[in-house]
Amino acid sequence: MAIVNICADRPPSHEDDRLDDRLRHVSDQVARDDHPRDAKSGDDDNARFANVVMPHLGDAYALARWITGRRADAEDVVQEACLRAFSAIGSFGRGSARAWVLTIVRHTAYSWLRKNRPAALVVVEDLEVVESAQQSSGDSRVQTPEAALIAKTESARLEAAIAALPTPFRETLVLRDVQGLDYREIATVTGVPIGTVMSRLARGRRRLITTLGRTDS
Repeated sequence: MAIVNICADRPPSHEDDRLDDRLRHVSDQVARDDHPRDAKSGDDDNARFANVVMPHLGDAYALARWITGRRADAEDVVQEACLRAFSAIGSFGRGSARAWVLTIVRHTAYSWLRKNRPAALVVVEDLEVVESAQQSSGDSRVQTPEAALIAKTESARLEAAIAALPTPFRETLVLRDVQGLDYREIATVTGVPIGTVMSRLARGRRRLITTLGRTDS
């Protein structure tokens, strides 16, 4: 099951232009950090930041917006995450740059929520073990009735239904079905075992389908 970009059919807005402008200046902002560097290492870090982080700013903002629920808050999170990424750019190895960036964004978003909106954090405990049927390797490209329901749902209603999910389910669903990360990458980003990723994804999808089915009835 894959949820296409639910904002794809939305016409460009002044808010979108403002976001593009802010993200466009991120590299200039992080280059003016207060960490002392010699000229050569600074140039190397800037070049590496441009290659590793900048291509994934769109995904970074999307994840931050889903976690915080607000555009302005997401912009603040992405800016702080970019500062963190720039400071740690020397530690990035040969793994997935996208997963590395989104991991930093997620940690930054939760730090921001703890400081500014602690009541928004939802901790899901005692997640059930994924049933063997869910763990079996089926063809994910098969169009299920649930996927068909999601596919025909208008974007605004789908976005609202996803936003209403508990945070752990919402972020897992977004990482998998909106941004297309695989289970291993999601496990890396969220810091939980792959089995937990699969469980949260299954439970999040069930809740989403229930909500969409209820609004259809």
